[in-house]
Amino acid sequence: MVSIGSLAFVPWILVKAWILPLPDTVQEQLDEGTSHGLDGMIVYVDEAGKPPAFYAAGWHDREKEIPAYPQALFKIASISKLYVAVAITKLVKDQRLSLDETLAHHFPELVGRIENAEEITLRLMVQHRSGIPNFTDNPEFWANRESGEALEYALDLPAKFEPDNGYAYSNTNYLLLRRAIEQVVGYSHHQYIKEEILTPLGLNNTFGSLSEVDINDVMSGYYVGSKTDFKHEEVGMLATAEDVGIFLRALNDGSVFDEGEQEIYSSIYVYDHTGLVPGYQSMAKYYKDIDTVIIQFNNTADFEGYEWNLAQIIYGRVRKIVRRQRSE
Repeated sequence: MVSIGSLAFVPWILVKAWILPLPDTVQEQLDEGTSHGLDGMIVYVDEAGKPPAFYAAGWHDREKEIPAYPQALFKIASISKLYVAVAITKLVKDQRLSLDETLAHHFPELVGRIENAEEITLRLMVQHRSGIPNFTDNPEFWANRESGEALEYALDLPAKFEPDNGYAYSNTNYLLLRRAIEQVVGYSHHQYIKEEILTPLGLNNTFGSLSEVDINDVMSGYYVGSKTDFKHEEVGMLATAEDVGIFLRALNDGSVFDEGEQEIYSSIYVYDHTGLVPGYQSMAKYYKDIDTVIIQFNNTADFEGYEWNLAQIIYGRVRKIVRRQRSE
């Protein structure tokens, strides 16, 4: 239970967002969310037995005063790890990779640069149980993040823990897993994801980089305290909320997998995810009890927790509205 005393240490806007009466509709909740300071929001709701529902509020581009719209492309950040984990699963099932292969096996040049490279397996990397330092925890990465040498900020550092003796979320794990995919297939990991996941599911609005899209279709991204629009910064996969929702349902109902693959996937990774990069926050989850997928994007971010906490509060309230409407 939250005490009155503890609320004294919580920004008032978060308390307000949490205690306000629940609106009648998802659209009203998004409008309320932008009134709390989020520049723009998109929500996609896929309830079994109903047509998908699309919602948007605020700005697609604040400077140009273009309103947010549900079909915009968004930088999905770490939600992309779900796609990478599925790709690893498919290569394991095809016996082109083994979850027991080590980092040293694939990248012998990293022995001595990443501690325990001879003991860290692909399985442990997928599960974030490798102990490899997270390059985004290194302040030097943020000062030089456009250099394209992200791995350098995780090298020659002490391990977080011995392999399989702890858990620490690390973007370095998935950077290396993407490179392992490319090493095996001989071309870009995103092309493999497109061939094996996106095209079979009919996901024509999911892309690997900004170079593949019209920049005007990308929702602007804002960081608290900065006037910069982070739309032009290259940070990986982009997709519409609908495409992410279709993928997430296929992941959870198993239709993204061929025979024997889902058992492998279930042993190594999760079925929902969030994402955070400068200017962009995203949440993607399937609720089995109501057979519903809810995707939420918002384009105002910080790394201090305020905007993230606000987005989580709004997401929780959207979920309550959807659940209430389903029971009516």
